[in-house]
Amino acid sequence: MQIAILGAGAWGTALAIALAPRHHVCLWARDKAQVTVMNTRRENPLYLADCPFPEALQVTSDFTTAVTSADLLILAAPLAGLRPLLEQLRQLSQLSTSATPAPRRFLWVCKGLEAMTGKLPHQVVTDVLDHAADATATPSWGALTGPSFAFEVAQGLPTALTLATTDITFATDIAHALHGGNLRIYANDDLIGAEVGGAVKNVMAIAAGVSDGLGLGHNARAALLTRGLVEITRFGMALGARRETFTGLTGLGDLILTCTGDLSRNRRVGLLLAEGQNLTAIQHTLGHVAEGVFTAREVAQRAAAMGIDMPITAAVAGLLDGRTTPRETVHQLMARDARTE
Repeated sequence: MQIAILGAGAWGTALAIALAPRHHVCLWARDKAQVTVMNTRRENPLYLADCPFPEALQVTSDFTTAVTSADLLILAAPLAGLRPLLEQLRQLSQLSTSATPAPRRFLWVCKGLEAMTGKLPHQVVTDVLDHAADATATPSWGALTGPSFAFEVAQGLPTALTLATTDITFATDIAHALHGGNLRIYANDDLIGAEVGGAVKNVMAIAAGVSDGLGLGHNARAALLTRGLVEITRFGMALGARRETFTGLTGLGDLILTCTGDLSRNRRVGLLLAEGQNLTAIQHTLGHVAEGVFTAREVAQRAAAMGIDMPITAAVAGLLDGRTTPRETVHQLMARDARTE
């Protein structure tokens, strides 16, 4: 396939490296200077250093060329950039006079709930496409998600992902096309479940990082993961997801990786909070987006409005908002009344 990956952060770059040996891949970045550096050095030193590009991988800052020549788009912007990127695609489609307009087959790889709206990525997509001039045809789109560190994908290490859509035929076809090498892709039609698992596990990773940073031990981390999975499942099912999705790659699998792996940005946020560092300074130090910071507040608010009990999520949101300290947060959770499991 001709694949355009829109966004040259760590994850977009990793996917481009992984897919380029088997497909015609074009990696698009908005920053012309960054594109020049990547084409010169044949790597992305800003977000994914020491991961060389395959010879066939193309890198460009020309949005129109990247999009109109593609059979499939992979939207690799952070969640905050998803809506602007979709608007840009919609505008291109409306202005296009080409006989082959921008493709309607696309995937997104961001995880979380949109700040201020509390919407999952597919709801953001629907918001934009419902107002598109060419919205008469149902688009084929979905989420590519699961337990995956960008660096390991770029290194060619074995990784299993889920392609979740509401159209299992589309999911199966695209999963089959992308599947290969050390990248294993499973098709799934529980889009809500896949997105909720990918979003809320980042919140739990912050909690796990705090626990590890305070030296609370493996027992505490195991308890956090277990009860965190309960919260993720409870929230997801209230939104219409299936319970079994949360025992798969996008639920338990992603939770384990993000809460225990040293490459986890969200776990790193928790570790630094436990050291007493300021959240703003932490985010600046990371140099990458830690989606759990924004998602925690949105999930906590949405859960409260729906009457869903999510004590760990609420505690993390309070910590991030500066209403409690790490040790006070742990004390509040441990002081909760005993109950049945």
